[in-house]
Amino acid sequence: MTESKRLLLIDGNSVAFRAFFALYTSLNSFTNADGLHTNAIFGFNRMLDIMLEQVKPTEALVAFDAGKVTFRTKKYADYKGGRSKTPPELLEQMPVIRQLLTARGIKSYELKKLRSR
Repeated sequence: MTESKRLLLIDGNSVAFRAFFALYTSLNSFTNADGLHTNAIFGFNRMLDIMLEQVKPTEALVAFDAGKVTFRTKKYADYKGGRSKTPPELLEQMPVIRQLLTARGIKSYELKKLRSR
């Protein structure tokens, strides 16, 4: 009997955001020797472990947002207009989260940024 394939698609920005704010009250406890905050990296990795264990995918892909201008913002200028800016403590962790995925052998994808009009 052939084993069925199972693909796990993950919204990388959403998981990173959740991980960051889940450990936000401990933000200053999660730093490395260089002062890089690591709460989102830690939480993302932990959530990833849980998803992989529960879903048991044969393949996984993590998709990241490309930037501010998307097809949604082209159609509706105020899309996500009420949201605060992404905290710099989270932004600094995003490249490390991508490195984490590469190290774990999980592919990620980021759509090229759309040009604004």
